Amino acid sequence: MTASASHWSWPDGKRLALSIVVNVEEGSEYSLAEGDAITEPVDELGVSLKKPIRNYGNESNYRYGLGPGFRRIAALLDEYAIPATFTAAALSLERAPHIARYIADGPHEPCSHGWRWIHQFRLDESEEREFICKAAESIEASTGKRPVGWLSRYLHTENTRRLLAEEGFAYHMDDYSGDSPFWDSSCGRPMVILPYALDSNDMKFWIDPSLSPQQWLQYAIDTFDWLYEERAPQPQYMSLGLHLRIIGRPGRIGALQAFFRHVRSHKDVWIATREQIAAHFARQVPAA
Repeated sequence: MTASASHWSWPDGKRLALSIVVNVEEGSEYSLAEGDAITEPVDELGVSLKKPIRNYGNESNYRYGLGPGFRRIAALLDEYAIPATFTAAALSLERAPHIARYIADGPHEPCSHGWRWIHQFRLDESEEREFICKAAESIEASTGKRPVGWLSRYLHTENTRRLLAEEGFAYHMDDYSGDSPFWDSSCGRPMVILPYALDSNDMKFWIDPSLSPQQWLQYAIDTFDWLYEERAPQPQYMSLGLHLRIIGRPGRIGALQAFFRHVRSHKDVWIATREQIAAHFARQVPAA
């Protein structure tokens, strides 16, 4: 991997960039109804079924994200004029055209989260290429825009980045190594890597049931404030990952509103989609 040059800056000399990532996975999860051999865990309860039984209740839990969860998050994005990157499983957008229209009609970006929200690392090379192409074609059909970024479900293969480069993707998110973009030249065609963040992700509500919305909010604000004040060797951005069915709950959505309010109280921040961040970096720091 090539090191990033330090002599560059965000647009208009902004001190920090912010990337809001809204994951759309509902309707693409593992289910016996889809012919899968396993069922999604009931994450709100930390329960995994040991037998392949169709879990109608958990399916309704996911549908919550497509209804009230999405409505609340979209309302806040609109209220605070936040452009977001929607990392979407393609099948989810096919089954939720209202979300696809929202992405298409606003300042938002569709990013591929796979054809379905399943374990991509189990696919061989030909299956993975088909998975990548099918997802891109579907998202383009749903939103009118072909995705240029990719986020896997947790794990990817040794072929993933090369296949993405060969299929014309501009950036890859499956990395947690830093707070700045960088180039990866190991996959044939150089690709921008935009590290994602797990520590501030709202999935922490499921991993740690004792976590309160105020604790999550404080952590998000602390992350933002530190990056904003820090004089790092190169420009940094904050990545905040959200989920419709998690942060979109009435007991949690207020924490997201408070975070947006805090961010908007700082004028020296570039709130951008990941596509915009990747393109700006590529112009500022050409690939070696």
